[in-house]
Formats: sequence, C-alpha cells, structure tokens
Amino acid sequence: MKTDILLTTPIYERTQAVLEKEFNCHKLFAADDRAGFLKAVAPKVRGIASFGSSVDAALMDALPKLEIVSNFGVGVDSIDLAAAKKRGVIVTNTPDVLNDCVADTTLALALNVMRRFPQAETYLRSGFWGARGAYPLTTSLGGKTMGILGLGRIGEAIAQRAQAFGMKIQYHNRNKKDVSYVYARDPVALARASDVIVVVTPGGAGTRHIVDARVLDALGREGYLINISRGSTVDEAALLRYLQEGRIAGAGLDVFENEPNIDPRFFCLDNAVVLPHVGSATVETRTAMGNLQIENLRLHFAGKPVRTRVV
Repeated sequence: MKTDILLTTPIYERTQAVLEKEFNCHKLFAADDRAGFLKAVAPKVRGIASFGSSVDAALMDALPKLEIVSNFGVGVDSIDLAAAKKRGVIVTNTPDVLNDCVADTTLALALNVMRRFPQAETYLRSGFWGARGAYPLTTSLGGKTMGILGLGRIGEAIAQRAQAFGMKIQYHNRNKKDVSYVYARDPVALARASDVIVVVTPGGAGTRHIVDARVLDALGREGYLINISRGSTVDEAALLRYLQEGRIAGAGLDVFENEPNIDPRFFCLDNAVVLPHVGSATVETRTAMGNLQIENLRLHFAGKPVRTRVV
C-alpha cells in the first residue's frame, strides 16, 4: 500500500514523476478550496514534499498524522522548524549535491558584472563595435579580494573557484573556522576589506538584511555585491539606491526579496546582472536534489534514519 504525502507546490518534473509512482500524492497547489482539501486528506497524509513553499504551524496542525517534511533544496527558512520540533515532525533538506552548481553560478555572476560581458554582447549585437570602436575597458577578477559572507560548504566551493581566478579570500561566519583564509570580525569589516562580497548565508530572521547600508558603505564605489543566498539577506531598497547613485560599482543577483515579482527598477540598471534564481538549475543538480528528497522519504517510511535531517 502506498503512503500518502502532500505536495505543497510543483516539484522538478522528474522528481514529481517518481513521487507520484511511489506515493499517493495529494497536490495542495492544485486545490481550489485549500481548507476543504486539507480536511479531506488529513486522516491519511504522513509526509510533505516541499519546494520553497511555506510549511507553517497551521499546515502541520491541519495534518495530525504528519511525520516528515522532505524539502527540495538546502534552505529551510520557509519551514517553521520550531513548530516541527515541537510536534516531533522530522525536517530534511538536500545539501551538498548543489554546492558546485551554485558556486559556478557565483563566479559567473562575478565575471559578468565585473567584466560586463552581457553589456559587451549587446554592444556587439547593436552594431556599435564597427561604428563606435572597441568596447570600454572593464575590471579584472585576478588580484582582487573576495569576501565570503557565510563560509559553509557552498562558500568553500566558491573560494576554491575564486582562488583559481587569482583572487584572495576573506570570510565572516558567526564563528571562526580552521581555514587559511583571513577572518573578518563582522560583515562591515568584511566589506571594507573586499573588492567583491558574496552573500552565502542561510535565510531567516537571523540574517534578514545582514547586508544593509552600513555594509554597502564599507564596500564603496569600486566594490561589487554578489547574492546567491536568499533575497531577504540584503536590504533591497538600500541596494537599489546605492546602485542607482553609483555608490557601489555593481551587483550580481540570483535572488530577490519578493521573487518572482522583481522590483522593475532592477531592469533599468546598467550596473546589475540579474538572474531568475537559477543557481542550482541544471538537469544534473536538480535530479540529484530530487533523488535525495525521495530517498529521505523512502528511508523514513521504511523505519530507517533519514540521510539529511535538519530537525
């Protein structure tokens, strides 16, 4: 007999196909009457498969037989972990399998915003090369200092790649790590010492607007900001103002505070490279993430320890 689980949102199609084959999947995202739908499935649902959607205390209370929330992704800031712990609900995520892909995206953002490759391509396609001459000079990565705000597994993968480009590394975490990189005491000190600051912290209340006007001031007019963490980690209103006024050199952004409803002012900025949250969006990485999400559900319902438990 198949176990009943709830899908809060559509998941990567290959993963969802496997989930639908192995479990009785109840699609909350397709329900017109959410409350009525939950009431109907509540006596059966033992698990949730989530992908960036809110799993709060109210949803857990609506599912009295809930045992596990298996999240597709590393970030679990949309899941009420305290509520899950109080109710004895296991929460899992999909770490490590996306480290390389997100690190690649980070360096791509740094290259594109500092070397202005998107603008150079537009210059060429517009016929300006022949009419106006060579494209203006840009900024090298080599020799610059990259400050990594959050030196976890992804941060370390970013540091390795940045070093291959000839960059020097500094970092800030809540606690110092046993690494050779220079430690900065706080985000402001990190920004002051860096040419490029990369935000890799988890989301959530503890890191909300950790990059604020003070950090941007410390970064300065020749500094660049890269954010591949969560949109909530950066004070977006301040960032827009600093980009518009040239108070920092540029930004490469894969995440936003109100995504996918992006502030349209970003689209008018020539000193920003913006991506639609594609840091881990490759077939290989999303397949690996889905496999780990599925494996956690399989293990739990087989009475075995899950692989990547958060709480």
